[in-house]
Amino acid sequence: MTQWLGVIVRFIVSALVLIVVSWLSPGFVVRGGFVGALIAAVVIAVLGYIVEALLGDRVSPQSRGIVGFITAAVVIYVAQFIIPNLLSVNLLGALIAAFIIGLIDAVVPTVLR
Repeated sequence: MTQWLGVIVRFIVSALVLIVVSWLSPGFVVRGGFVGALIAAVVIAVLGYIVEALLGDRVSPQSRGIVGFITAAVVIYVAQFIIPNLLSVNLLGALIAAFIIGLIDAVVPTVLR
């Protein structure tokens, strides 16, 4: 039960982070309010998990390297094609969003493991 509560809290924090990034980053728009951000957070988390499972931990944004940063930007960019009505991102927006999310994640970790 406690584990599920932790997962729910992390998704809520991730959704709030996406809303903040949407306000701060040009070229990154989350539609649908909090519910849209929550769905986007789930899609981005699932895509990140799939990429990490296929390519290994080295591409994880938590590795704090340039490869992790670029991978996070690509995951964010690709997510818009899965949920086009909720997320709109251009390339610059994906890079800025990955950077802002990385900064926020350094303070408030949102890893779902």
